[in-house]
Amino acid sequence: MPARELQQQLDTLREQLEQDPPLSLEEREHLQQLMQQIDAQIKLEAATQDNSLVDGVNLAVERFEVDHPGLTATLRNIVQSLQSMGI
Repeated sequence: MPARELQQQLDTLREQLEQDPPLSLEEREHLQQLMQQIDAQIKLEAATQDNSLVDGVNLAVERFEVDHPGLTATLRNIVQSLQSMGI
C-alpha cells in the first residue's frame, strides 16, 4: 500500500532530522512544514490530486541535493510514493 510506504519514508526523514544534520533554522522549518503537509495528506487519503504538495517536495529535493544527499534520497522516495498514490 503506497500510503504505508509513504508513512515509512516520512518516519525515515524524521529519524534523519533527529540525527541533527547541519541545517539552518530556515531549512529545518521548511522540512517540518513539508512533513506536516505530508502527514495531513496521509490522514486525508484524498482521492484528488494535490500537485502543490509534490511540487513542494520536489523543490526541497532541489534545495538539499548538494549538501544533504541522504535527505534528498528520502525526499525523492516520498515524491515517488505521492505520485504512485495519484497525488
